[in-house]
Amino acid sequence: MSTQPAERDLRALLAANPRAITPAVALGELLIETGRPEEALAVTAKAVATPIANLNLWTVRGLALKALSRLDEAIHAYQRGVEVAPRSGIAEHNLAGALGDAQRFAESEAATRRAFAKGLDEPETWLVHARALQGQARFTEADAAYQQAICRRPDYFDAHGDLAQMRWMQSEDVNVACASLDAAIVAYPRAQMLRVKKAKLLEYANDLDGAIAVLAPILADPAADPEFLLNASQLLANRDPMAALALAERACAAFPNDPIAASKLCEANLAAGRADVAARIAQEIRVFPPLAQYATGLLATAWRLSNDARYRELYDYDRMVKCWRIDTPAPWTHLDAFLADLQISLEKLHPLRSHPLNQSLRHGTQTLQGLDKVDDPVIRAFFRAIDGPIRRHIGWLGNGNDPLGARAVGGYKFNGIWSARLRPNGYHTNHLHPLGWLSSACYISLPTAIERERQGWIKFGEPGIPTMPRLPPDYYVKPEPGLLVLFPSYLWHGTVPFTGDETRLTVAFDLLPD
Repeated sequence: MSTQPAERDLRALLAANPRAITPAVALGELLIETGRPEEALAVTAKAVATPIANLNLWTVRGLALKALSRLDEAIHAYQRGVEVAPRSGIAEHNLAGALGDAQRFAESEAATRRAFAKGLDEPETWLVHARALQGQARFTEADAAYQQAICRRPDYFDAHGDLAQMRWMQSEDVNVACASLDAAIVAYPRAQMLRVKKAKLLEYANDLDGAIAVLAPILADPAADPEFLLNASQLLANRDPMAALALAERACAAFPNDPIAASKLCEANLAAGRADVAARIAQEIRVFPPLAQYATGLLATAWRLSNDARYRELYDYDRMVKCWRIDTPAPWTHLDAFLADLQISLEKLHPLRSHPLNQSLRHGTQTLQGLDKVDDPVIRAFFRAIDGPIRRHIGWLGNGNDPLGARAVGGYKFNGIWSARLRPNGYHTNHLHPLGWLSSACYISLPTAIERERQGWIKFGEPGIPTMPRLPPDYYVKPEPGLLVLFPSYLWHGTVPFTGDETRLTVAFDLLPD
């Protein structure tokens, strides 16, 4: 149903009284729901400046700021909500969620405990609490908290999914990881998102056939949820591209103006060998900022399949991929000594056994918290070591009209920084970084296998989605300790598996212009 009459009426009320709380809240919520968070901030600006601004108004402000990835400002808005509603457990829950999103896990835990003390006992708050405990590597407590969330809502698929992932990362045992999910699926056989969560775990445990089998009971249902169909389409693209395409088309019929659904339809067309259709869809969704990088990667793939010369404009490796030696930060006088100390500090941040879901690494681990949140002088020194190379790289890029150079305005800010440690036979699947501008790989310690057959090397150009025909890598870089590789976030990249008994330790980050 159209929201236009409601929006018109609410705007009229605010025009008569710009400081009115109730219409500001209602209009702000409507604008956020329809993907216009900037407008939500604008229409609540005058009301929030009044001394009677309430929890609902500060909550809308926080939601809008989160949608715009302005997380520090969102946290401040939720803190103001706590101040104006000091007895509200909901206000504490909102704050806890934003702190958790910012990986300020100890503060998030404190906020959830205050929410519990104020009488809130909802499964959503237990989920936020569990994530905060997990982020602090307190896995036994986190396990118990996830179970508390599930006790309060037995079919709570987000809690089941997070619990399964944590148990998988601890044990690397699918049966252990899926125990809670399996029981819930038996109890709620038509709960589609429970099946999606299990399928996702099986997919990342390299059991694609098992993942498809989990989804099969729902696929024939004409009333299947469109989100379920999109997940199923992604899995089936590896086995039956035409079936995947049919599912993606069904989902897009339900979400005709949804760019996320359109991106999955684009993927299905690439899997089915319909490069021309995929290119058209990718061009259409590139105008949506959250999808611009991913759509650029899809477009490049379609152009490569079509032997379109424009592919090399987007994947110009000689111009866009560059290696830099990181600086030696004071007080170290030799880079090797710094890297040895950095390796010790990073190893402490890898307490788990296996890889998380929805990430590229296989047979390895990733740090639980962003390195910018770690209070360690050696890790802080790493930021000094990479600052110069990053700035030199941005200067080397120069300005341009392409998707990379057009954003090179001089400064930068981090949009995630983490460490990955691969075990023997470990690798990164081919992927790209849809929320970045520049992405990276910085090598801290490496196995001797890198000297053999490109083992452990970073590769570019091979899509992380099925294509017909399959496309191989078309560029490689050999790692070296202390080497920082910078490249556009929309480039497909992965690594070659390596043998032996040594590990491969790296730091990676995404950058945005600033």
